[in-house]
Amino acid sequence: MEEKTKAENMNLDNIITDIISAEEQEDSSARVLQVPAVALRGMTVLPGLVIHFDLSRAKSILAVEQAMMSDQRIFLVAQKDIENDDPNYEEVYHMGCLAQIKQVTKLPENVVRVLVEGIDRARLNGFLNKEERYLVSEIEVIKSPLHLNEGRHGRSMEGADIEEEAMIRNLRELFLEFCSFFPRIGKTMLKHFEGTFSLGVLMDELIESMPVTFDKKQEVLEAVDLNTRYQVLAKILYEEIEVAKIRTELSEQVKARMEKNQKEYMLREQMNYIREELGEDNVMSDAEQFQQELNKLKAGKEVKEKIQKEINRFKSLGQGSAESSVERGYLETLLELPWDKTSRDNTDIKRAEKILERDHYGLEQVKERILEFLAVRSLTKQGDSPIICLVGPPGTGKTSIARSVAEALNKKYVRICLGGVRDEAEIRGHRRTYVGAMPGRIVTGLKQAGVKNPLMLLDEIDKVSSDYKGDTSSALLEVLDSEQNNHFRDHYVEIPVDLSEVLFIATANSTAEIPRPLLDRMETIEVTSYTANEKFHIAKEHLIGKQLKKNGLEDNRLTISDGALKEIIISYTSEAGVRELERKIGEICRKAARQLLEQKKKSVHVTGRNLEQYLGKRRIARDKANEKDDVGIVRGLAWTSVGGVTMQVEVNMMPGKGETRLTGQLGDVMKESAMTGVSYIRSVSEKYHLPENTFTEYDFHIHIPEGAVPKDGPSAGITMATAILSAITKTPVKADVAMTGEITLRGRVLAIGGLKEKLLAAKTAGMKTVLVPKENEKDVEEISREIKNGLDIILVESMEEVIKHAFVSQ
Repeated sequence: MEEKTKAENMNLDNIITDIISAEEQEDSSARVLQVPAVALRGMTVLPGLVIHFDLSRAKSILAVEQAMMSDQRIFLVAQKDIENDDPNYEEVYHMGCLAQIKQVTKLPENVVRVLVEGIDRARLNGFLNKEERYLVSEIEVIKSPLHLNEGRHGRSMEGADIEEEAMIRNLRELFLEFCSFFPRIGKTMLKHFEGTFSLGVLMDELIESMPVTFDKKQEVLEAVDLNTRYQVLAKILYEEIEVAKIRTELSEQVKARMEKNQKEYMLREQMNYIREELGEDNVMSDAEQFQQELNKLKAGKEVKEKIQKEINRFKSLGQGSAESSVERGYLETLLELPWDKTSRDNTDIKRAEKILERDHYGLEQVKERILEFLAVRSLTKQGDSPIICLVGPPGTGKTSIARSVAEALNKKYVRICLGGVRDEAEIRGHRRTYVGAMPGRIVTGLKQAGVKNPLMLLDEIDKVSSDYKGDTSSALLEVLDSEQNNHFRDHYVEIPVDLSEVLFIATANSTAEIPRPLLDRMETIEVTSYTANEKFHIAKEHLIGKQLKKNGLEDNRLTISDGALKEIIISYTSEAGVRELERKIGEICRKAARQLLEQKKKSVHVTGRNLEQYLGKRRIARDKANEKDDVGIVRGLAWTSVGGVTMQVEVNMMPGKGETRLTGQLGDVMKESAMTGVSYIRSVSEKYHLPENTFTEYDFHIHIPEGAVPKDGPSAGITMATAILSAITKTPVKADVAMTGEITLRGRVLAIGGLKEKLLAAKTAGMKTVLVPKENEKDVEEISREIKNGLDIILVESMEEVIKHAFVSQ
């Protein structure tokens, strides 16, 4: 009976084995399928889940349409690079999901929304139709187990159930901890642990509900075996929990450091953390930008160490603090300075000479000095940069010379106007402890130039002044000393700045107002007044073309004759330079432009005859030589800031008590010269047979016309002495004689300045003879023939010679 039972059991086992074998063969034949495929960007679909997604690629949309026309099954696989528009077999993951299309909805702009339900995992063997318009995949469907007891050998069913229960509980604990950081997720998913879901379905749904990247979901999809899938999912849960913990700790630490008035700081920190979590590495903080700029900066070791120290200090400051903004401005200034950045100088002397000749007429001494400097630089490859001071009346082209020199030397040009600067901090900068502190003008100019060897023009250096805030001219001493300026220390920058390679050019109207120590550091070049001929050439070659272009009168629509130009210079301007001359030419251009538009003229021609139509009546009445010789009237010569002028000295002698009266708004020096002349005449009264009561019973009144104009200086000494002697002796003075010179008590004639301008004034006034101190002989030789032609220049050493040449012979 027992043997019969055993035989029946064996037959039953064989039948079951045959049935299982037949089912496996049937499954095996159904595993390999050919279905349309869609490559998904940044998305992984798992079995058993219903999900929707949008498609925009034509290839993917066509694959969906093909699936809908057959059995609505489609293979969904994630591509490795989301930017790839047409991935091949190697560019997609080889494990995907066979899904059933539930719904297809067409959206605007050729977008299709697809609702699918995952069926099974499937392994991609390859794409069959590479040349067609959509993908057809050959896949092998994988029946993944739902419970541990499916397909297990060597372990009891009861043991597998216990192990599965342990896994579910462990996943529940991990997921509960994960949900403590993401409470919204936990509300829906915790219900799955209470139901009768299988372990396989539970793990797929867990990973799908978690906010993780698609590649981590792909790891779970590829884990077919439940044990492996559990290990992968548990590892992901552990990692996400740790990241969430760190994130929470950081948030709590940031919050603990904050005060109520630092809410903005907290928001910035959170934004930075979010950017880090999102992997936005291109978003850099200010400190990182400063660090990058420092790495690129061309500077010495000491400078870089100082800037690095300031960057480290900036990092430690709160971004919302006031000190942080001050430190940021300081760092920006340091990083913008050209510590070791230089430009390449031009060494072509011919080119430099051509540029100087093109831009300026005359000024031979200035051009010669610049070319000498360039030659030295070319030979020595370096050479000390000189400090040049161009001294001359307004409008003589001092500023434009500096601009032309910069072009000739191929240097960056920076102009710093010093007129009216009174605060020493304008030069040396403010200390950083002050509110609104900033670097001085010198450092700002360097920052503006962008190189450490620009040409820096210090305009109107004679106009700087001083007050209780400091002496500005004293602050310039270090700047303009070639022995010291290689370590110029600005109060704001605090790091020594090298100014030794800067080419400084200063301009001034007169050296009299420049302090002696400052003047001693500069090489002075006189930019003297222009003669009428030089003004004519400058106007014809430069000013007319400039004004025609400025007023839109190009193409020869306006012409100014040479005669009209000379008349403008003589009768409408009275200056050493050409600034007023340019204004008059501009005035003609504006009136001509109006004529061209109103009267529909094709062109306008200005001559000496019709000049008054454009500029009005002639306004300048030139001082002319007196028509006849006169007693007590002598023509003197004077220098002014706008050029040379002639001035008459008148002396009247009248009964009185021996007093001397001076009028004409004379300065102290000129008054002292008059008294010196009177004393000299008294000392030689016997020689000229003067009555003894001349200086006791007669008063002398010395007057210089144009009483509203201040006059000063010692150069009218011999003029006043000659006029006094003429008035006493009743001897006429030659009308065509002019003179200049300082007198001493013993009658010696001393040297004077501004000789070129004075001779130019004498020539303009029609004088034929000019008496000049013997000590100025070297200056006379340097003056151009154009000025000296037509003048009889007599060099005198004493008053006896002056009187001999000035008095009319009797």
